[in-house]
Amino acid sequence: MIMQIKRIDLADYAEGFETKAHVDLYLCEDSYEYSHHIRPLVVICPGGGYTLTSDREAEPIARVFLARGYHAAVLRYTCRNEDGTAIAPKPLYEAALTVKLLRSRAEEYNIAPENIAITGYSAGGHVAASLSCLYNDEVLLSPIGITAEQCRPNASVLCYPVITADPACSHEGSFINLLGNERTEEQMKFWSLENRVGAHVPPTFIWHTADDSCVPIENSLRYALALSRSGVNFEYHVFPHGVHGLSTAGGETYPSPVYPVTRWMSMCTDWLSGFFRF
Repeated sequence: MIMQIKRIDLADYAEGFETKAHVDLYLCEDSYEYSHHIRPLVVICPGGGYTLTSDREAEPIARVFLARGYHAAVLRYTCRNEDGTAIAPKPLYEAALTVKLLRSRAEEYNIAPENIAITGYSAGGHVAASLSCLYNDEVLLSPIGITAEQCRPNASVLCYPVITADPACSHEGSFINLLGNERTEEQMKFWSLENRVGAHVPPTFIWHTADDSCVPIENSLRYALALSRSGVNFEYHVFPHGVHGLSTAGGETYPSPVYPVTRWMSMCTDWLSGFFRF
């Protein structure tokens, strides 16, 4: 697949907040020989515990989606402050702005504006789930002037996601970096996203490995249960073995392919094809 890569600095479009985040946009180059002109797009949020955004969960993921006919955009969102202060809700704002911006420029980039998914990995899964749950929170998003219609993802793909701040099964470092050293119980409960799920959440694909020792499987289990109780369309896969952070689970991002986890991207795009027909 021929592709173009463009970098977008979100600071050029942000209103109501400061950001140094950027988006790397991977576009399937248009050609008269291709049968599809307008394509769906996947916004990719790499993991890294809100310490960094992992390269392993960025371009390798984008290339697989490109090979399946999707445009892709890697969001390099804000990570921890060295002084221990909170970064929330900035990563959410950056995700909302990314979807809004790409939807508004859909004609320019040959994007199907109602076929925009967001996918996240580990802490990036928390970013993706945050937007999926909170895009319609008018109080939270009012400072940046973005409406639910502008930033709602049409589907969500969560891969071994950080979801809950419950000490029994949380990835504590992610919430320390997100909410800072002075975090409160109220903040921890708010950003535990199993508490934010409702019928408004878009269709969701989730996968995890049962023996993930970094982000326990209870994170995705709680989210899946909340989706079920809210009547949200979702598909959930648990693979029996695999360390945390497998990305594509192929040889490029891990020393050797991890079977059967390597199947997840084909399973995901098969699932997405039920919503994004092109």
